[in-house]
Amino acid sequence: MKQNHPGVRTEWTVEHLCGDSIVHDLSDRPADRRAGFARWLAGRNCTECWKASRDSDTESKEKWLATKRAEEQQTAAEWAEKFDMPPLEGSERALAWGERSRHQLMTLAHTVLVVEGSWDEADWAELEEKARSITRAGWWIDQRDAEGTDVPELLDAAAETDRGTENPFR
Repeated sequence: MKQNHPGVRTEWTVEHLCGDSIVHDLSDRPADRRAGFARWLAGRNCTECWKASRDSDTESKEKWLATKRAEEQQTAAEWAEKFDMPPLEGSERALAWGERSRHQLMTLAHTVLVVEGSWDEADWAELEEKARSITRAGWWIDQRDAEGTDVPELLDAAAETDRGTENPFR
């Protein structure tokens, strides 16, 4: 039989880190763990402030990601124009992702093959021409995790099977 002793509190007033004072019912905790849990609660924001902070963090992260994607998109568009890359084909959602993926992969390939490697500009110009022939956004998205050194082989493999088409149903 469970007995309540007058000295064992179940309600604790906690001054939270956020400054809010909340009365917590700790009756669902064993009597010998209530004081420790109340101290733990005091080291945290109250539930409402925690939720507001979490929602704000999510909004901040989403805003940061949107800004980062817009910057990457702008850089990819400028790069495509500068190096005469054709527009990609695909769904509206895939186009932007494909453009960013193409830019990132080609930039990585240039770094490892030309800047750090032994390729000259003529070798690179030939590779760029192959890259121009691949206009399916999905192909570039699929290759987004490839190594820069793999780009020549990937483009050779795709040159025959993944060329752009005028058929809108492909």
